Amino acid sequence: MAAVAVALTGVGLGVASAGDRPAATSSSTVACPAVAGKLGAVPASARAEVERNLALLNTQIAEANKRIATSVGQGGSNFVQNAILGPLKDKRVATIDRMTIAIGRTAAKPNLDVQALATCTVGAGAAAPEPTVVKTPPPAAGAKPATGAKPAAGAAPTVNCPSVSGLPAIPAQARDEVSRNLALLDTQIREANARLASSVGQGGPNFIQNAILGPLADKRVATLNRIETAIGRHAAKPEGLERFAPCGLRG
Repeated sequence: MAAVAVALTGVGLGVASAGDRPAATSSSTVACPAVAGKLGAVPASARAEVERNLALLNTQIAEANKRIATSVGQGGSNFVQNAILGPLKDKRVATIDRMTIAIGRTAAKPNLDVQALATCTVGAGAAAPEPTVVKTPPPAAGAKPATGAKPAAGAAPTVNCPSVSGLPAIPAQARDEVSRNLALLDTQIREANARLASSVGQGGPNFIQNAILGPLADKRVATLNRIETAIGRHAAKPEGLERFAPCGLRG
């Protein structure tokens, strides 16, 4: 009987200890290791894909933070780990793997501790966002333009798009979606710039408009419409954001 009592007491203590784990609150946020600084110099051919996946890491964190805020009090002591941090880690592993594969197609594949970089924690206060711009190696000394490409006179042109301004106060429920789409506008510009840099000398006089600026405007219209819709679900819908879609060239 004494042994049973001791065993039951031990079980009771174990249950109490598990229940004493601090639960996430509505102000808790996800903190994840930064990845961009571990990649080293990214080949120009992989830059757009890598930067797109770095932006996706931020999107995944924003979604996890939203899940934390809307699930306070749910589940047991391991709810946050099992329902939020665990799935987030799986997504980050896949995203980091895509970046290393993209780099490895044209350069040495970075040797990363993917499991460590993918593991996030929960704490108080907003964590710094993942940088979404990477550095590229300088051109090799004496490098010559590819056959058939026109030598560039100075820097290659870049896309010049209007900044999205005049947005109303964004409802808290729409903030993550709006931020995600604003970041996507930047990603679209970087992809267009990479296309400009890699297509010098291609096509006729209308190549840039038809192959780069036109498709970019279409993407921006769709993204700006999503911003309008996200705000309109919870407040007065802003109209006319499509005016920010057309872009020109700088340089």
